[in-house]
Amino acid sequence: MMMIALLLAVQDWESLTTADAWKSPSPGWEFKDGEIHRAAKAGDLYTKKTWLDFELEFEWKIAPGGNSGVKYRMKGVGPEYQVIDDAKHADAKNAIRSTASLYDVKAPAADKPLKAPGEWNQSRVVAKGKRLEHWLNGAKVMDIEIDGAEWPEAFAKSKFAKTKGADQWWGRESGPVMLQDHGDEVWFRAIRIKELK
Repeated sequence: MMMIALLLAVQDWESLTTADAWKSPSPGWEFKDGEIHRAAKAGDLYTKKTWLDFELEFEWKIAPGGNSGVKYRMKGVGPEYQVIDDAKHADAKNAIRSTASLYDVKAPAADKPLKAPGEWNQSRVVAKGKRLEHWLNGAKVMDIEIDGAEWPEAFAKSKFAKTKGADQWWGRESGPVMLQDHGDEVWFRAIRIKELK
């Protein structure tokens, strides 16, 4: 009975590491040995499927000075788990644009356990209802509730507030997962997602 439960739990996860999980990947995205590598100009990479409530796990490493991100609940724009070289990229000097932030909305914990560029990090996003959580190397480093106490001010200060009507739908609707091409080398592996009921 326990074995069946374990098998069902594993089956709940869907792998996103192969090219067939994504819409029309360009040659700039290389799929090899279980890794996805943004090696050259490629454009953003979107999943074929969409999710609203989910748990997403992935491992990543960034080139020195690099910038990328993993977006979710996308509707043109959407929440982003920032992936960046905190030490060398100018954008990361602002904490709300540093690694594991909810990009431009909420900074991660200052003591987040981040590994250096070129080393693999483990990340997790949990999106359930209005609660969003970002995890880094086993630690929860950011959580926020859409429409919670800190939300109105945080969102109003973000660049997303300039998009007409975004305060009504941003982060609230089902959408694809997106790997960002920000012009730099980045690697992803062990990407998997589980729908939450």
